[in-house]
Amino acid sequence: MNVTALAALLAPVLAGHGLELDDLTVIPAGKRSLVRVTVDGDGPLGLGPTLDEIAVASRAVSAALDESPVTGHAPYVLEVSSRGVGRPLTRPAHWRRNRGRLVAVTSDGSTITGRIGDSDDDGVTLTVDQEARTYPYVGIAKATVQVELNRKPDPALDDVGEDDDEQEDH
Repeated sequence: MNVTALAALLAPVLAGHGLELDDLTVIPAGKRSLVRVTVDGDGPLGLGPTLDEIAVASRAVSAALDESPVTGHAPYVLEVSSRGVGRPLTRPAHWRRNRGRLVAVTSDGSTITGRIGDSDDDGVTLTVDQEARTYPYVGIAKATVQVELNRKPDPALDDVGEDDDEQEDH
């Protein structure tokens, strides 16, 4: 399968659902191929796409692949997922969407761990040892979100995905 042609087909489908094509890989697996689509987007609160958004987009991607000659007649398995926490932060939008999270940053040969604060197109502010420090993206060699099992609650970020209104069946 031609990855460039697949990307050209899928990017507008995902954009129609408010998502971005973050990565696309095709991995041969015997007689089949694994088509792995990684998506990103702002989501309802600007912190990334929700599971429901990804599920709806996944059905649209599947339909687009079924209707297109891009896959040929080769059988494939489709996997659509979000970026996840293990993928490095490489664009300003990645930093913005992970505001409030703990991140390990390699800069100038050393690694520091801090909490993501404000960010813009040029750099990010991290809170390191209760001190705000600004880092330009050009000086960051690698940045990865850290998994926190006992993160302190943050009222500004912890209501993600919760509805304030209860819905009734009609």
